[in-house]
Order: sequence, then structure tokens, then C-alpha cells
Amino acid sequence: MFTTKLFLITLFSAIVGVIPPGLVNMTVAKTCLERGKRSGFLVAIGASFTVFFQALVAVQLSKILFKEKWIVNVLLQTGFVLFLGLGIYFFIKAQKRAAQKRVRLSEHGPIRSFLKGAMISFFNILPIPYFCAIAITISAKGIVEFNLYDIIVFISAAALGTYMTLHAYAYIFLKIRVNEIKFAKISNYIMSGLMAILMIITVIRMIKGE
Repeated sequence: MFTTKLFLITLFSAIVGVIPPGLVNMTVAKTCLERGKRSGFLVAIGASFTVFFQALVAVQLSKILFKEKWIVNVLLQTGFVLFLGLGIYFFIKAQKRAAQKRVRLSEHGPIRSFLKGAMISFFNILPIPYFCAIAITISAKGIVEFNLYDIIVFISAAALGTYMTLHAYAYIFLKIRVNEIKFAKISNYIMSGLMAILMIITVIRMIKGE
């Protein structure tokens, strides 16, 4: 009973956490349109694989958060720097692509697509404080004590919920039939703007955490 409740709460939380447009889900959608359905789905799998370990880190952090609140602030500061760097990268890439008259689109190899998803999710460290907050809430309500078995259920549900939402993003973007060439030229501007939004959100979180 408690295990089922833990799984469903974490699964639902992961789905809700990924629904808003963000670095990972927009990367999956962008890859689907630029590189093909298989590449997009593999990026989603790679990203979910990273979330598996991010959720594990979150559970461990939740156990010491009340004593060491500075850890979350350090994570947010690191995230700010990463988002700044990625924002500059996508903007420069957009400038180069806008100058191209033709854009060559092709599928990536499976390993490259998987690693792309894993790395882009690694750069997006915001799931760590998010799942950390969920773990603290669950512990505070006495649902679980997070023994080894509970941790496995928690991180598995987090990864599965993430993949389900990313898969849905890929499916929806393929169904709406966005013009691939046009999207390829403007997507990097979209990603650069998204990085700016994430930087603002990160700063707000740091201010509230003080």
C-alpha cells in the first residue's frame, strides 16, 4: 500500500514537473523535428536515465537538507552558470543557422542521441531540488522512511514519469507537423530565450531560499 502510494505520488510529480516547456522537453521536440522520431525518443530515454540518478541524489540531499541548506543554493548557482553558458551557445548557433540558406537534417546514431539526452538532462540540475522537495514532503507526511527499497521505487517512478512526458512531447510535435526547416532555423532562438527564463527562475529561487 505504502509502496504503491509512493510510486504514484512520485510518478505524478515527475509528469507535472516536466510538462512546462523546459530545456529537456524542448530539446526532445527539437530533435524529433530536426533528426527524426527515433532520435527524439532516444534523447528522451537518455534524459530519463539521467533523471534516475538525479532523483537518487535528491533523496540523499533530502536527508541532510535541514542541516545544510546551503547545498541547494550551490546547486541553483551552478544551474544559473550552466543556463547562461547554454543560452550563449544556442544564440550563437542560431546566428550561424540563420545565415544558412539550406539546413541539412539527418538522424543521429542511437548512441549519440542517447548521450545527447543524458548530457542535456545532466546540465539541467533543477530536477534535483525539485525531487528533493518532494522527498522531504513525503517523509514529513510519514508515507515512507526511504529505505533502500523505497529509494528504488522513488527514483524509478521519477525516471518513468519523466520519460512518459518527454515521449508525449515528441509525439505531439510530430503530429502537429511543424515545418521542419523553419523550426530548425528558429529553434535555437527559442532555446536561447528559454535559458534566459530559466536563469530568472533560478535567481528567484535563490532569493526566496535566503
